[in-house]
Order: sequence, then C-alpha cells, then structure tokens
Amino acid sequence: MKYFEDTQPIAQLDKNRGAYFYITLDAQVVNQFEKKRLTRFLCTLENSLTFRCGLNHLGDGNFFIILGKQRLKQIGKGLGDTITFHLKEDPNPLGVEMPQVLTILLAQDEVLKAVFEQLSMGKKRHVIHTISKIKDIDKQVGKATKLLNLYAKK
Repeated sequence: MKYFEDTQPIAQLDKNRGAYFYITLDAQVVNQFEKKRLTRFLCTLENSLTFRCGLNHLGDGNFFIILGKQRLKQIGKGLGDTITFHLKEDPNPLGVEMPQVLTILLAQDEVLKAVFEQLSMGKKRHVIHTISKIKDIDKQVGKATKLLNLYAKK
C-alpha cells in the first residue's frame, strides 16, 4: 500500500500522555505499508495542509498521528470535529530534509559520515532537528560534530 484515506473525528490523548490531538490508524492498515510501523508519511488534512509525520503507539496495538494545535488552527478544526486525511508514503527515507550544513560537513569528514550512516533513522532525525533549530552556521557545525562524536562513543 502506498496511500490511505480516511475520515474520522479528532481525538485527544489524556493529559498524562501529552494531551496531543490525533487521528488513529488501525494496525491492519499500518501493516499494509512496506515498512509497517516504521513508515514515514506525508499527511494531508482536508486537502489543504500537508506535513511529514511518523507513527506513535496507542498502546492497544494500533497507532496515531499527532496533529498539533497549530495545524488544526490552520484548517479551522478542533477536538471532536470530523477530519478527512490522506496518507502517502514519504519518498524521503529520513522523513525530513537534510540541512545543507550537515550535508557539507558529512562530505568533508569521513569519520563523522561513517558515524551518521550507522545511526538509526530516529537518531539521524534527532541530529537534523537539533541543528536545524540553530541559526548560526558555525554553531550548527559545532553542535552536529558534538552530537555525532557522542554517538560514536556509544
């Protein structure tokens, strides 16, 4: 399966689980995708707002996708409202864009490149998200180097 579409009410997790707004995916749907629970998606809400996402466990064998307050505000939806969504497998295996700074750093440093390539997809995304939040290029390089050296020691 490369594509899934559904309409359902927006739910919210309990406060002790983060109080996230979410949509659910049954395990049987998830298992039809090639990478099953590790599949990264492009999720489109109400045919107007598309974002990258992954799956989270509900705890009953099924999964959920976090919608986020800002996204719901953009489409004028809230808790309990019915929402139509489309899921398509993300063609980017990481599910995020690689920052140019990291691309250049890895091209110049074979040791750091080897460390990065050995990381799980989740840890790669962690490095990418962490350095993407930093505005200063020198600080991005420093943080990426520090993170990858920490992972190399584990």
